[in-house]
Order: sequence, then structure tokens, then C-alpha cells
Amino acid sequence: MTCCDQKCGLIAGTVVGALLALLGGILIPVGDLVIKNTVKKEAVLENGTLAFDTWTSVDISVLRQFWIFDVQNPDDVVNQGAKPVLVQKGPYTYKTRYIPKTDITFYDNNTVSFMLPAGAIFERSMSVGPEEDIVTSLNLAVAGVYSSIPHFLANLIIKKHNSTLFQKRTVKEMLWGYKDPMLNTTLGLFYDYNNTVDGPYTVFTGKDDITKVATIDRWKYNSSLSYWKDDFCNMINGTDGSSFPPLLDKKEPLYFFSPDICRSISAVYEGTVDLKGIDVYRYTLPSEALESPAINPDNHCYCTETKVSKNCTLAGVLDLTPCQGYPVYLSLPHFLHGSPDLLEGLVGLNPNPDEHSIFLDVEPITGFTFRFAKRLQLNMLYGPSKEIVILNKIKNLTIFPIMWVNETASVDDETAEMFKGELISKLDLLKGIQIGLLVVGSIVFVACLIGTIVVSCNKKSKKKNGLQA
Repeated sequence: MTCCDQKCGLIAGTVVGALLALLGGILIPVGDLVIKNTVKKEAVLENGTLAFDTWTSVDISVLRQFWIFDVQNPDDVVNQGAKPVLVQKGPYTYKTRYIPKTDITFYDNNTVSFMLPAGAIFERSMSVGPEEDIVTSLNLAVAGVYSSIPHFLANLIIKKHNSTLFQKRTVKEMLWGYKDPMLNTTLGLFYDYNNTVDGPYTVFTGKDDITKVATIDRWKYNSSLSYWKDDFCNMINGTDGSSFPPLLDKKEPLYFFSPDICRSISAVYEGTVDLKGIDVYRYTLPSEALESPAINPDNHCYCTETKVSKNCTLAGVLDLTPCQGYPVYLSLPHFLHGSPDLLEGLVGLNPNPDEHSIFLDVEPITGFTFRFAKRLQLNMLYGPSKEIVILNKIKNLTIFPIMWVNETASVDDETAEMFKGELISKLDLLKGIQIGLLVVGSIVFVACLIGTIVVSCNKKSKKKNGLQA
């Protein structure tokens, strides 16, 4: 091979390497653009898209696990004013949301409405015992009249029916209802849940603006709530939590609305975790979400009960009376992130962020929620009363935890493998090609460029030596 052939070959290699590297560099933004456009197209809620098929699917089981606080010393509490000693009993597990959305209707303004049927099927194999297990818990009727009517009148009703502060009930009765002899009505923590529907929800399809996909436009025909003190707390923000607009920015919080808590709330990025081989963003409820208005002014209009919190300084509890119609207080399990005062009058509570916090694991490209745990605790109030005889020995006002629930779901293995095959593997292949072209092209370009320089230097050296000779 002549020197000219070597140099020409090296120059050609340099050009080819540069072109390969350039092609790899061009493919990065072009590939990203193709990915974004494809994701945005498939994220729209309309027939035939991946988002719509996932949105209407009922393949992922949603479970509700209940833990009921069993009172160990009910007589000591009433007769001596002792602190209640509590032992949580559970889980009692039910399969919920196994019924698909109904009445799905599309509208010309790029919205779609639907109803969410509710149901619960007991899963004995996933429970600590049968629904007939007996627990000693707060008497819902007594706690209700304590908070709702004048105490002298409450005492007359309580004495007439010989009611007690605590009662023994089966798990099934506490959750799904029993005929209360004092109020002559059905009481139960979730007695109005089974065989009902929630909605209608009206959400944006994202067809005209993908950043609004699945965002709630109306709930029960209204664009805002009417429970709270002003428009800010009555806003319906975000989605229902099952999905979010695609291409997440981890710096931005996710907003979702939950009828269970009668408000919208936000979650913030905590970290990236692996779920069945898929990288998902974990979002958690920040502690300030249920902080007192004295610390978080955004919560000022949720403060409604001065008897519980003077000057709205209590953290960790939300009074649901305005929306539920009866005196029930919501918190995180074991009063996680709540004021220390909530724990002082009780024995047996141990708040733990790993077990009691709310989180969502969201796939960042599609915005689909692949796993979540919604953990909430229901509480009622009782305290000292001169007029109510059975409360004469009670020493302190107590927000009493009745039970907590963990509503959870996770993508199954089959769906995870399908997702990895349909999207993740293709993205990895595209990234591999991009990086491969860039790296190989750069190496060839640099090697050939160096070779060209060496050949040129050798040629000049030989020519110089020939002239000297």
C-alpha cells in the first residue's frame, strides 16, 4: 500500500467516523422527539391507546387492609380515667375496585365522564382471622352524640339505653354496619360503601393538551367542593391518582383528589426505586400536608373544630364533619406526623413512616401509577363531661383511633413484562444505538485523525531527508 493509499484511507476513516458520531448525536434529540411524540399519542384517553386500555382495565387488584384498635382496659378507662391501652388487630383484607368503570361517555370538549362502582370481597387467606372476630372499640353512637348535641341531652339518651363508652362488635359489624340500639339506625365505618358508585367524574382526555390528561374537570357535576371555608381549600386539583400526565418532572409535585379525605392534596418526589425491573418515581405525602395552619397557612381553611385545636395549632388531624356529616377525624395511621399531644393520652401507638405513610410509585415516561399505598386512620372524639355520667372520670379530651386502612395495589408480573417488552426494551435499544454510534464514530474519527497526522509527518520527514541527501 502506498503512502497516498494510507493517507486516503485514513482520511476516509476520519470522515466515516465523524459521520457516525454525528449520526449518533443527531439520533439523540431525534430519538427523544420520536419517543415523546409516541408517548403523548399513547397517553391520550381515547379508544385504541395504551392509556385508555390501562385506564379501563381491572386486571390490577386493589386491596383494602383494615387494622382495628382493640381496647384492652375499657373498664379502667371509664372508672378510673386510665389511658386506653390499644392493640391493633389485623389485617382484615378485602378486594375492592374489581368492577370496571361504567357509563363512560366522551364529550366534544375533549373530556370523558365515568362512574366508579364500589364493592368489597373478603379475602380470608390474606386476613388474620374471620370477619366474625370480636373487638372492643369505641361506641360510635356515644362518641357521635358527645360531639353533636348538648351533653345534658346526650346523657339522657345514653342512660335511657344503658349505653357504654366502649362496645364489643365483630369486625364485620364495625366495618360494614350494625343496627345501633341507642340511635335506632345503622352505624358502621364503611356501611354505605358496598354496592354504591362514586361520581360521576369528568376528566380531560388530553387530546388537545397532553399536560391535562386524566386531570379532573368535574366531580359529581361540580368543578369545586363546598365543604370548606374558602375557594382555595374547595379546589379540585389533579387526577384521581391512578395516572398523571406523561414525561414527569421530578421537581414538580403531583396533585390528586380523593373523596375519602374530601380534599385535593399533593405528593413530592422522594427517590427512584426499582419495581419489577422498571424504574419508577416514588412520591410521598409531605409532613406539611396535614400540618397545623400555624405552620402551613395553606391549611387554614381546613381548620373547623376549635374544641379539638385552639387557634388551629394541632397538626396531623383533619376534621371531616363538614363533608361526611358526622364527627369523624382523619389522620395518618398511629398519628404519623401529628402533634405529640395526640399520642400522650394513649398507650400502644407507634408511628412508623415505612408502615404508615402514603406513597405512589409512578412510571415517569407514561405517568401511570404502578404501585401505591393509601394509608389513613379514622378517629372519633370523647372527653371529660360533667353532664354525661359515663364520662365523669375521663380526664382528658381524646381523639381516639378506631381503625386504619391501607388501600394498596401493584402492577402484576405479566403487565410489568409486557411494559418492559413494549416500551423499556425499545427505549434501551434506541439508547444503545445512539450511544454506540456516538462512541464507535468518535473512536474511529480520533484513531483515523491521529493516523492521518502520523502519515503526514512521516511523509514530510522522508521528503526532508531526501532533500538533505
